[in-house]
Amino acid sequence: MSDPTRTRKLRLRAALAVAAVTGLGATALTALPAAAAGETVTVQYRQSATGSDQVEPWLKVVNTGTTSVPLSQVKVRYYFKADAGASYTYACSWAVKGCANLTGTFGTLANPTATADRYLEIGFTAGAGSLAPGADTGDMQLRFHRSNWQPLNQSDDYSFGPDRTTYANWSKVTATVGGVPVWGTAPAGNEPTPTPTDPTTPPPTGGAALFDDFDYTGHTDPAINAHGWSVRSNSGGPGVPGATWTPENVTFAKEGTNSIMNLRTSTAGTGGSTRHTEILTRATKFKNGTYAARVRFSDAPLSGPDGDRVVQTFFTINDLKAPMADDYAEYDFEYLPNGGWGEPANILYTTSWETYRPDPWEAVNAHSEVRASYAGWHDLVVTVDDTAIVYYVDGQEFGRHDSRYLPERPMSINFNQWLIDLAGQTSTTPRAYDQKVDYVLHVKDQVLTPAQVAAKVGAYRSAGTKFEDSVPAAQ
Repeated sequence: MSDPTRTRKLRLRAALAVAAVTGLGATALTALPAAAAGETVTVQYRQSATGSDQVEPWLKVVNTGTTSVPLSQVKVRYYFKADAGASYTYACSWAVKGCANLTGTFGTLANPTATADRYLEIGFTAGAGSLAPGADTGDMQLRFHRSNWQPLNQSDDYSFGPDRTTYANWSKVTATVGGVPVWGTAPAGNEPTPTPTDPTTPPPTGGAALFDDFDYTGHTDPAINAHGWSVRSNSGGPGVPGATWTPENVTFAKEGTNSIMNLRTSTAGTGGSTRHTEILTRATKFKNGTYAARVRFSDAPLSGPDGDRVVQTFFTINDLKAPMADDYAEYDFEYLPNGGWGEPANILYTTSWETYRPDPWEAVNAHSEVRASYAGWHDLVVTVDDTAIVYYVDGQEFGRHDSRYLPERPMSINFNQWLIDLAGQTSTTPRAYDQKVDYVLHVKDQVLTPAQVAAKVGAYRSAGTKFEDSVPAAQ
């Protein structure tokens, strides 16, 4: 990440615009998810607002089948007609299952109609649990509004039922279980089709790839430079003014049979005592394809007081050549264990960037988020093809952003850990946070499923391959 682009990290997340998303063509597979067999759910709906301030679809998912349904496999779609030029922001006011266990992303219909060209898709994290036969989720009091809070028009929205003031089955909202359609009728020409998944399908053979198991002796190991990495040591943002980027805080060790990279960020409550860490590829040669890493996030410091606004990341990026330049690109996983950017507690973001202007601040991006703890190891995957950017966490789709955010130029691959500011914890007692990385993988021009990523990494390790880079230089 070049220094000019680092200033964008000073943004307020509350000001980010949520944008529409579209489907991504998957690898051609055949088997349907076994978990969906015999499962049936219905969706109940009531409206809570008929005005022009915001849309408030309140929903319940009911298990009408004979087997338990893991809610992490359920997706619900509410269809609407977007106002001209509008982007939208999702929120959950209250939910029996907990708002932190719900996700909300926006998508664009392949075949727009007079009453629908967008949808809000509601998903569930593993923390939402399962629905026993006959059980329901209870209230999910959802809402969304135009990102600039301008008035909106619900009257032409496909899923809106102005007379629905009590919960009842509503077929204008659809549901899938494990990618299989089980409830509702989509707007004409947009009928959902089963999402093919097959965890046993091997990854495609061939193709240029970068793989690194991070098997190094330390930050001065000559192999790090030989393998194309740079451990950051220059000054500048993002984060705490006066902080330094400290190469010696990037270390390597064995955990079991795997080699692990550790990024340590520390502070004693002043800019001068704050140490940030970053490692990135020197080459900006990565564009379409699959990016993956296994990363361990941490919620608490190793010792000392907690509360610092830490950012733990895995991302790709190129340089911003001019404010609002349309060939900028960046795709982020960012975990904030103690909140920040207007968030009070832990939150995981995935963000796809089209462009931005640092001063005065203006951003064009799409993001998805879940407000929950992600402490521990997680498999992170993001795929980029000619239609969309799709993010996965631990094998489950986390966010999907449309073709407006696709990269025009190649990017570098980066990991960093840093503090937004020192306002979260004002103590001068020293403390340090660790972010660990097991491996990184990029497969050029191939969209892999998370299961295929795991199989490819397993094949590298079975063959004893610690590093490979066959990705050609950017043309």
